[in-house]
Amino acid sequence: MRTTLLSFIDDFARRKREKVFSHKPELRVVEWSGEQVAESIYQFARELDARRIAKGDRVLLWAKNRPEWVVAFFGCLLRGVVVVPLDLHSSLDFVERVKAQTTPKLLIYSDEYGIALDQTLDRIKLEDLAQIIKQHSTAPYSQADINEDDLVEIIYTSGTTADPKGVCLTHKNLLANILPLERGMQKYLRFEWLIHPMRFLSLVPLSHVFGQFMGLFVPQLLTGEVHFQESLNPSEIITTVKRERISVIVTIPRLLESLRDKIEREWQASGEAEKFHQRFKAVEGKHFLRKWLAFKDIHRRLGWKFWAFVSGGATLDAETEEFWHRLGYLTVQGYGMTETASLVSFNNPFEATRGSIGKTFASQEIKIDESGEILVRGTNVSPGYWQNGVKPFAGAEGWLRTGDIAERDAEGKLFFKGRKKDVIVTAAGLNIYAEDLEAALNHQPEVRDSAVIAIEGARGAEPLAVLLLHDEHADAQTIIKRANQSLSEYQQIRRWFVWQDADFPRTTTTQKTRKRDIVEVVRSELAGSKVHQPSASPLLETIARLSGEAVSQLNASANIATDLKLDSIGRVELLSALEERYQVELDESAFTAATTLGDIEKMIHQTGTSGEINPPVEVKRPYPFAEWAYRFPATWIRLVALYLLILPAVRLLGSPSVRGKAHLKNLRAPVLLVSNHITQNDAGLILAALPFRFRRKLAIAMLGERLRDMRYPPKGVNWFRAVIWKIEWLLITGFFNVFPLPQEGGFRKSFAFAGQAVDRGYNVLVFPEGTRAKDGLLHPFMRGTGLLVEGLNIPVVPVKIDGLFELKQKGKHFALPGQIKITFGESVSYANRDADFITRDLQQRVANLS
Repeated sequence: MRTTLLSFIDDFARRKREKVFSHKPELRVVEWSGEQVAESIYQFARELDARRIAKGDRVLLWAKNRPEWVVAFFGCLLRGVVVVPLDLHSSLDFVERVKAQTTPKLLIYSDEYGIALDQTLDRIKLEDLAQIIKQHSTAPYSQADINEDDLVEIIYTSGTTADPKGVCLTHKNLLANILPLERGMQKYLRFEWLIHPMRFLSLVPLSHVFGQFMGLFVPQLLTGEVHFQESLNPSEIITTVKRERISVIVTIPRLLESLRDKIEREWQASGEAEKFHQRFKAVEGKHFLRKWLAFKDIHRRLGWKFWAFVSGGATLDAETEEFWHRLGYLTVQGYGMTETASLVSFNNPFEATRGSIGKTFASQEIKIDESGEILVRGTNVSPGYWQNGVKPFAGAEGWLRTGDIAERDAEGKLFFKGRKKDVIVTAAGLNIYAEDLEAALNHQPEVRDSAVIAIEGARGAEPLAVLLLHDEHADAQTIIKRANQSLSEYQQIRRWFVWQDADFPRTTTTQKTRKRDIVEVVRSELAGSKVHQPSASPLLETIARLSGEAVSQLNASANIATDLKLDSIGRVELLSALEERYQVELDESAFTAATTLGDIEKMIHQTGTSGEINPPVEVKRPYPFAEWAYRFPATWIRLVALYLLILPAVRLLGSPSVRGKAHLKNLRAPVLLVSNHITQNDAGLILAALPFRFRRKLAIAMLGERLRDMRYPPKGVNWFRAVIWKIEWLLITGFFNVFPLPQEGGFRKSFAFAGQAVDRGYNVLVFPEGTRAKDGLLHPFMRGTGLLVEGLNIPVVPVKIDGLFELKQKGKHFALPGQIKITFGESVSYANRDADFITRDLQQRVANLS
């Protein structure tokens, strides 16, 4: 029987070499075993001891989801130290106020976060944690005086601008919800071997109590794996689910909607939307297997092992839940709040009722008062808020008022109706629930999202619909009229407002709409105020951060290349930042040097919650990434071709002399090889010069646009040439294991593919000049080189080819032995260096090899 959360550390230790956590910080996947996690927790506890941070002291944990976060969390628990986890995107002002309230002894932060916070505060950068604690013993560390009433953490629930309100949670509070789950799972665990290991993809911050439940506790009860991913791009989520064979996605409702939008958009783009909707309608009410078979193409896309979503942080709308149910996936949701240690009710996935937020746990009581508000009492309820200690909640007889409205059916299952403060009471005394109206509005195809707020009319309070539209020119009156058809007479919407910004203001953790900010804007607009400042524009803030330019005065025609001075890689960084901020998926090829701020605004509006703009036909041709080249029989064929064809051909053309091989002697694969570029034969020459352990597993970057033309010939190319090009692509890819590295766009996918190759144990060869030298001189390296090096985080070997350009000038195709020289430089690793420095340094190292 668990009495404290420290029992989870023992669970980690018992799992020895089993993988328990996986994280992809840049381009590569980093895996942690149970033994590694447990030993790191013991080491971190000793680090806290060395810093004289003791039981009852507080530690701010302001960092990204990654295994080191788990180590820091449980290491604090082992010492009795109280964790204060903060949302990664909390404002500096908010964090300063939390710091003043909690007086922490230590700050643990990620990357740029926390750097500006009070420099007198002792600090550890999370990414450096493993290096810092490695001096300590890995032996078990025990702290005997930890009990169930000790504080585990103080979680701040207010937004980034509101007054901080810290909820205190003890071991007993959290275990009150964990233990019923653990008991309920017992009867199903005998079937776990059929899907072992169960893999969870966590897309919810660990600073959120729901994120902790589904990232730290529940997966360990099932001896599962947790995969952390920073990107919320729907395409990248789908790629991860398929590649890592994920079983369950842990997410918030808005991301479920984003994934749904992406699937529907892809069918629309393929011209088969009608067939999709016919299938969708045909499986209504059918058995699970019928649904699975009807949509097996989507199950193939997401991977055969994926079967469920766990949604939390906000209410999942019925339409999105039904969509995934029709496709043959399980959607599990519950209800809770930070004050109740995440859970009040839970929908058993094997006894689920769609639309319900489940039944109450045995460890707590629940009642619904005359106004419909949920009241909770039990051991899971927090002892109070933090105010120089724990200040108990003010509640009659221990009941906690949730502020939420619900109904309960005869079986005791709850159905969420909305926030009490969002209930609009009409002059006739009727209650209008904003969520009901928003559901009707969001069902309209022109509406991206909506928010219904109360406004005073001639006869008392009435609803006003705030619309976020796909197309700002859509007819709002028609939309409202259509939505009203599904509403009762007393619910009719008669007033509306079209939101002009690219998105609603939202909370950073759960992406809930911040209605307070919306109300302020709408009231000022309706009052005739000249100022329309809903907030500092997230778009302008993002651009300013990346470009370093003051953009508040720029208009829609401002160009991102000339006015904001963003180069091709800067545009990729902007694209990624916008996708993360708005949770949209933007087409990288649409971000060109000619793109303006107005274009970006239009893209975000057109994409919906996760849409992809419709690019020109030519742009739709994808870059060919050949996964098959890494599988049997391609790997065997390539090895045979290497020794029977490629190496003999290189020796025939002129065996190169090799210098610097000693630099490779004690080097372990994988490595990144960076070379100058002279002719199309460069890759073959380097292959011949490499030792067997490097050449047998080598991935080579090639000009992406050329590979795309070969694989998908553009319009206008005659059929015979098109066939020849496709055969060339097949041979080049099969024999040399090339992958595309574009110059125009598509860098992110190329870099990610290189990371996957390295994770498979392959070395990577790139030619960072981006073109073959026409004058024999070394051309400037593309800045993306530094980004690739940063992301791969493997040793880099500079390579120089000499003597080949002279042969090229003379038009000679054969060389005397030794006339061509291949030089390998000393390997170099880059830590805490920016991309620009890495690019310049590597260029200089290659140049110095002459």
